[in-house]
Amino acid sequence: MFKRQVTISNKLGLHARAATKLAILAADFDAEITLVQGEKQANAASVLGLLMLESGIGKMMTVTAKGPDAEAALEAVCHLINAKFDECC
Repeated sequence: MFKRQVTISNKLGLHARAATKLAILAADFDAEITLVQGEKQANAASVLGLLMLESGIGKMMTVTAKGPDAEAALEAVCHLINAKFDECC
C-alpha cells in the first residue's frame, strides 16, 4: 500500500466538478484509492463519497492506494489535487 498526505488548495475545495474529475481519474487505474480526512473516508472513484468528505481549502487529507497500479494511481491523484484540479484559481 502507498500513502501520501495532500492539502486541498483550490478555492472551492472538493466540490462537485473537482470530485467528478477525481473519480474519473481514479477509475482509470487498477487500484483501490481511498481519501481519508479526520474520521471520514471515501473511495476516490465515488463522487458522492468524495463530496461527503466536505473538504474545503486548507484541509489536509491522506490518500492511500493499493493494487497493481497503486503507485501510479497515488501519483496521479496527488498531482491532480496539488494542481488544484486544473482550475485556474
